[in-house]
Amino acid sequence: MNAIILAGSTKEDKLPDKAFVKINGKYMISYVIEALRGCDKIDKIAVVGDPEKLKKVAGIDVIIEQADNIMDNVLKGVEPFKNDKRVLILTCDIPMLTKEAVCDFIEKSEATGADLCYPIVRKEDNLKKFPEAKRTYARVKEGVFTGGNIFYVNPGIIDRLIKDAKQFIAYRKKPWKLGQLLGGKILFLFLIGRLSISHIEKKAEELFNIKGKAIISKYPEIGNDVDKEEDVVMATKYLSQK
Repeated sequence: MNAIILAGSTKEDKLPDKAFVKINGKYMISYVIEALRGCDKIDKIAVVGDPEKLKKVAGIDVIIEQADNIMDNVLKGVEPFKNDKRVLILTCDIPMLTKEAVCDFIEKSEATGADLCYPIVRKEDNLKKFPEAKRTYARVKEGVFTGGNIFYVNPGIIDRLIKDAKQFIAYRKKPWKLGQLLGGKILFLFLIGRLSISHIEKKAEELFNIKGKAIISKYPEIGNDVDKEEDVVMATKYLSQK
């Protein structure tokens, strides 16, 4: 399958041009490319970003000029592969990513037959591997999880998925509006600690008319993004020990 790395830079980034931040003498994005190249399930690697800067990076098959925001970057990135059965979309800021994490996620996703798969990692697994990492966690019936930075997705659903996702993003700072979109049942189950992964998957199917699955990954490397200076310090420490 083909992979699309999002490496565009926006005004909101706390770490400007983070794809080209050097960690132990190597561009951050180069670590991500190496992890993808190490998985025999990956064919072409496309990168959405600044073409002139990306020419300096080895291992890229297709360079796509970035747009002004992440949603449009996703659309531009998927365009060359819109007839693919599934593609992998990931960010450029997960330098700890490994080939094992990539292959494991793809294999588990393929087995579901879903339109969209998203990895989640147990809090205890993440803290065991990266005790100093600061992550956002959510509690569901099955445990406490943090999310990953990689998606297994059917290109055919991207247009309508992004259209609906924009509404969620617009309401991200308006909890009452977000609550209306999610529905009272989901919010109630969350408040009483009974919300399960399957509840969320079913709600996603209702909202977006897709089959979505959460993939529990045993690889914390799949989600520890580097978007602040303190994250660079942690990544430098970890990657120097490999």
